[in-house]
Amino acid sequence: WGGGYYPEDWFFDLCDELGLMVWQDFMFACAVYDLTPDFEANIREEFIDNVKRLRHHASLGLWCGNNEMEMFVKQGEWVTKPSEVRDYLFMYERVIPEILKKYDPETFYWPASPSSGGCFDDPSDPNRGDVHYWDVWHGQKPFSDYQKYYFRFCSEFGFQSFPSLKTVKTFTKEEDRNIFSEVMESHQKNHDANSKLITYIAKYFLFPKDMESLMYLTQILQALSVKYGVEHFRRNRGVCMGALYWQLNDCWPGASFSSIDYFGRWKALQYMSKNFFAPIAGSILLDGNVATIYVQNETRDIEPRRVKISLQTFDFRLLHEAEVSVEIMPGGVELVYSIDYTEYIKGIENRVFMEATFYDEEDNVVSNEIEVFVPYKRLALENSSISYSVIELPDEYVIRMMSGGFAAFVELDLRQADAVFSENYFHLTSKREKAVRLKKSDIRYLNVGTPEIQNGYELEQQLVIRTLRDTY
Repeated sequence: WGGGYYPEDWFFDLCDELGLMVWQDFMFACAVYDLTPDFEANIREEFIDNVKRLRHHASLGLWCGNNEMEMFVKQGEWVTKPSEVRDYLFMYERVIPEILKKYDPETFYWPASPSSGGCFDDPSDPNRGDVHYWDVWHGQKPFSDYQKYYFRFCSEFGFQSFPSLKTVKTFTKEEDRNIFSEVMESHQKNHDANSKLITYIAKYFLFPKDMESLMYLTQILQALSVKYGVEHFRRNRGVCMGALYWQLNDCWPGASFSSIDYFGRWKALQYMSKNFFAPIAGSILLDGNVATIYVQNETRDIEPRRVKISLQTFDFRLLHEAEVSVEIMPGGVELVYSIDYTEYIKGIENRVFMEATFYDEEDNVVSNEIEVFVPYKRLALENSSISYSVIELPDEYVIRMMSGGFAAFVELDLRQADAVFSENYFHLTSKREKAVRLKKSDIRYLNVGTPEIQNGYELEQQLVIRTLRDTY
């Protein structure tokens, strides 16, 4: 997603290598322009230069004229005179198409995002083109509001979070570390957003005990919100054919919609998106006490999956179990299993969870999903007794973890370094060992001169583990 600017060549090179598709905006976003002869001559040369620079990349999926301008111009936003509406049409429905027809006729052009094809024809029509959806977040609607919509392509939606406390410490003094301080609010460019985050915490979680717990909870909220939307859109493949969340990275440190912060630290959303955007992904739709399990297959192959479904108490007492095998067609969505748990959980709704574990044809665990039956703030979570040890291998460390009870949203971090773990913000759902891998090359030290981790023992001393129960 270009987002109203031209990325450097390395970005497209990386996307080519990874097999990713780029939706590239031209440079315009959220403004109108007078198309004087000089300005038109200027932008024509800029368009030609950048089209010629980027057109050869395999990852270039389409060109897009602008971000959100058709929608807002139609609503009269920013417009001060009728000629600006006329010039909008000239720029995006005449000038750019003329240039692309000559210099890159093979790549698809879309006049704006969102759009239904141009000419101010209902740009946010959910049944045509693409839509930007922000009622979850700006409208402060609950996550369940996504289920009301079946957009053809939801090309922008998202949710804010704070970065980690490590990042906050780079631009604050200790006395500034309150989210309503002048410094913290100056690093928040979305009006009244810090209040929105508190409102959403109140919907789903208990109030956090300290600043670090608050940072963590906002990241969990962000990840759950986007996960909820993506899973709904994917379950309705055939109607909805795409979803892009805003945004990947940051241009400076602060609260934002990004899943990777300014310093490259992965938030909970970045870790969770590896699962809910996986080519083959499972999900649980919970409607009251009725749980329905789905598998979505975005590959071109028939994919077999074995799914194990369980209902357990927080001390891992099994209440119900089922197992299903299924083959998912290419590009298909399969309803795997549905069950009403009402009779099983009566009187213990706040002390149970359900889990769906997905296995591939080699019987490897691909992913697991959990759901609870009351808001997280109503769960009777106990302090988790997590034990762990570290094994050193030539190129990586293996962190082995066990828990005596259900542990939600387990976060791993290092005291004096940053790291990208193989998994993070996961749940411990049994007394079986959980192994998380950390490549030595994925460890970055916070300061020049910080002693490097030399062995498994030193990594153990650096390791910090947080769970949802630790936040209050």
